Amino acid sequence: MQLGLEGMPSRLVRVTPARLARWADCPRRYRLTYLDRPSPPRGGAWAHSTLGAVVHNALRELFMLPGTERTPARAEAAVRTHWKSDGFRDAQQAAEYRERAQNWVADYVESTDPELEPIGVERWVSAPTETTIVEGRVDRIDDRAGELVVVDYKTGRHGISLADAKDSPALALYALAVGRNLRKACRRVELHHLPTGTVQAWEHDESSMAEHLAAASAAAQDMQAATDELSTAKAKDADRLFPTRAGRRCSWCEFRSSCADGRAAAPSIEPWALLRP
Repeated sequence: MQLGLEGMPSRLVRVTPARLARWADCPRRYRLTYLDRPSPPRGGAWAHSTLGAVVHNALRELFMLPGTERTPARAEAAVRTHWKSDGFRDAQQAAEYRERAQNWVADYVESTDPELEPIGVERWVSAPTETTIVEGRVDRIDDRAGELVVVDYKTGRHGISLADAKDSPALALYALAVGRNLRKACRRVELHHLPTGTVQAWEHDESSMAEHLAAASAAAQDMQAATDELSTAKAKDADRLFPTRAGRRCSWCEFRSSCADGRAAAPSIEPWALLRP
């Protein structure tokens, strides 16, 4: 642990990839999500988020089963079990995307080695570093010939690229925490995009892991400094400490109704607008 002023040990900042992403996306959104109490009202459900949650829940169920039971029929049934229609335009659109999700998950399990037995499914991992405690929930952890692999599922409307895997702070931090928790090398991270059936993978080395960790630590310190100052600042200073980072994402921010800057920066869109065509 590092020593702070007067020789006192500095406090480790607890961070997750989700918190870091919200901070990077928009400090004000971070404040509204984690700090303001009572929490401001949030907008309604988004269809693409509902769809992603359904697919993740179905895959969690399937990869908890023995490989021989992960059949396409079982996959379709799992999607139906976890299905929700929140955010979709109407019943017809919801039914269309439920069928798509069934096909995505069925094709995915059919293409996966039935002998694969993950050592972690939606496993919570945590690892202390010099300045932070990095933690989060990993979609899947595989053990391939003694090397651990972090697998992250994606269902977004756009495909994935090698850069998405290489440059993902979340995947790098997950690999760091998995390796330390399970005491095995974990360098490989993979994005599995179900709509296109594609996989993008990256093998981190000590240098790239250190770069991601340094960036995460710097962001964590900034987050904590703003949070500490907020506790003693006047209400009018909150927006200075946590400024709006306006952009296209303001169109689908859950706190849009509480943020005049966001409403001015981007138009409102329908809850189903971000679905894959």
